[in-house]
Amino acid sequence: MSGAILVAVDGPQAAQWAELFRSHGEGRPVRLWPEIGDASDVEIACVWRAPHGLLATLPKLRLIVNLAAGVDHLLADPNLPDVPIVRAAHADLSMRVTEYVVLHTLRYHRRQPLYEAQQRQRLWKEHPQPAASEVAVGVMGLGVIGTEAVRVLARIGFRVAGWSTSEKLVDGVETFHGPAGLDPFLARTEILICLLPLTKTTRGILNRSLFARLKRDGAAGGAFLINAGRGRLQIDGDILAALDDGTLSGATLDVFPHEPLPPESSLWAHPKATITPHNAGDILPDILVAEVMAQVARLDRGEPLLNVVDRTRGY
Repeated sequence: MSGAILVAVDGPQAAQWAELFRSHGEGRPVRLWPEIGDASDVEIACVWRAPHGLLATLPKLRLIVNLAAGVDHLLADPNLPDVPIVRAAHADLSMRVTEYVVLHTLRYHRRQPLYEAQQRQRLWKEHPQPAASEVAVGVMGLGVIGTEAVRVLARIGFRVAGWSTSEKLVDGVETFHGPAGLDPFLARTEILICLLPLTKTTRGILNRSLFARLKRDGAAGGAFLINAGRGRLQIDGDILAALDDGTLSGATLDVFPHEPLPPESSLWAHPKATITPHNAGDILPDILVAEVMAQVARLDRGEPLLNVVDRTRGY
């Protein structure tokens, strides 16, 4: 009999993940943490924010599947076993994050926060509306999701550019890279979208110094931030200060250094902030289970795995 699959998920969908793996696991026993049973039976661990140290207790572990794009919590485990790590991936995940950033880019472009404030005042007043072609949008992070986002935003008509830590080329889109490319990228960007992975070089990159370098005199009417990447890319206090003094005219935040965002955080009630509960890339478990089992089948056949995490790069 094939080795067991362990599901260790921090969240309300844990039982659903386990049931789906039982239905599609091709005869493999499925364990739902914390009920592990005999740890030596476990060959596959499907995890999301699993407790640090847990995976080191599985002596016959062959594969770790991270059930989301972000692997920073997993890689921070000091006792992480030396077995392959893959990210669960699906085209629908890329599209959902793209939907999120397009939604909030359009909100800022079409002055929707302003009109919502006017509605609360029962105020009927129109404002000049520039064309999308007049607004400069910048996407930080040109992986699979970032590349999809810049293509969709460009099709809508925005003046889109991308920045990445290393050189990336996207047809029809101006791209910048590395430290030398960051300042010119920021200087032309009014709506900044962050889809970067969390690495040693990107931690805290969304800070007061970076916000100050954004373009504030363009058609968008200010500088705006949308972070659907990783929480530790941003410094919450710097975002609040930038919103207060006008360096940022608005911020949409889906991720935070500490999640859930504490109730006492001033971001919750800030009139220029939009807060969402890390749901930009929400995808139903049943969509991903087939992709995970395809990876397991590749492992069993000795074939190369897909979406393998590079531990040295952090993604």
